[in-house]
Amino acid sequence: MSANIPKGFLFSTTEAGIKYSDRQDMALILSETEATATGVFTTNRVKASPVVLDRKRLRAHKARAIVLNSGNANACTGRKGMNDAAWMCRAVARHLNIPEAAVLVASTGVIGTPMPMDRVAKGIENLVQTLGKATVEDVARAIMTTDTFPKFISKEISIGRRKGTVLGIAKGAGMIAPAMATMLCFILTDLAIEPMALSQALKDSVAETFNLLTVDGDMSTNDSVIAMANGTVGNKPLGVKGREFKRFKKLLFEVNDTLARMIARDGEGATRLVVVRVKGAKKRADARKAALKIANSLLVKTAIYGNDANWGRIMATLGASGISMKEELVDIAINGVLVAKSGMATGRDEAAAKAMHSEEVVIDIDLHMGSGSERVYTCDLTEGYVRINAEYRT
Repeated sequence: MSANIPKGFLFSTTEAGIKYSDRQDMALILSETEATATGVFTTNRVKASPVVLDRKRLRAHKARAIVLNSGNANACTGRKGMNDAAWMCRAVARHLNIPEAAVLVASTGVIGTPMPMDRVAKGIENLVQTLGKATVEDVARAIMTTDTFPKFISKEISIGRRKGTVLGIAKGAGMIAPAMATMLCFILTDLAIEPMALSQALKDSVAETFNLLTVDGDMSTNDSVIAMANGTVGNKPLGVKGREFKRFKKLLFEVNDTLARMIARDGEGATRLVVVRVKGAKKRADARKAALKIANSLLVKTAIYGNDANWGRIMATLGASGISMKEELVDIAINGVLVAKSGMATGRDEAAAKAMHSEEVVIDIDLHMGSGSERVYTCDLTEGYVRINAEYRT
């Protein structure tokens, strides 16, 4: 894969040996000019030190740099963890001669282990010395934990006579659940966008992408989606109204939607992406609740892994979701094959099972109760998930 880098952004990566050996595990993102910035973070009541720090700093909606690490979450590390997160920002600021308040930090990895600050300090020195020499893919790889491939995408957009780029870099494979997922994501653009407009666009996009994504139903302490817009292309700053802002929001959705699909496809041990689509609910909230219940069902996910078109498990999960529904109205299709009509078998399970031999499985459910609909991304569940998580700290 390749991606365009928005104007005015520089990257570097290094091997600090925080947890992993013989691989890059720290990265630095720098905007050469002050950028408008915003973020959306985990709603878990247990929040990692980087999340606590970044939330406070982003109240000013300004940033210049983000220092990143994998292998250690710096979560549940007490006062030392907060001091370490602040020190990382301070060290970057000192080396680059920029305000400390303009530096953010993001970490991912093992919870409850203090940061190895001697290795981190050396890593930061290396990052500063090699700034501008890393690629987008280098950064995406440096933040991977149990991911099997780097996740990034860029798209271009014309605003008047100016052409801007929106780049998304993400990581995530396990401990993924809505509000948000165990993931880091960084959105970088050279467009000029007003703070409130960028905040609204990011919040709305996350609601429709990362908050409709689940691998295992477990919420992380470190989820962070941070957006930076440095305005290098020189367009008139986008506000919350107007056609061009709507176009930007649409593009941002496309970027984050692609990243969300990548994360679901790369679920720990997973063999395929699963899309659950519910329509005909009394209200959208019901459709969302039902889709998430199905997407998190261990029985449904294991059946998909086994290419078993076991629609009975889907029906049972619907009934357990607590939404308004009538069994005799429900239709269920798997990869386009109708396996249940009006709550009864159609006799097409074998055809559906054959259709499931694909990299993507789509479950369509029509409740025939109203106009509410929703879509959720997930994956199947395999022995690999158990193995990865049983050995994660060893």
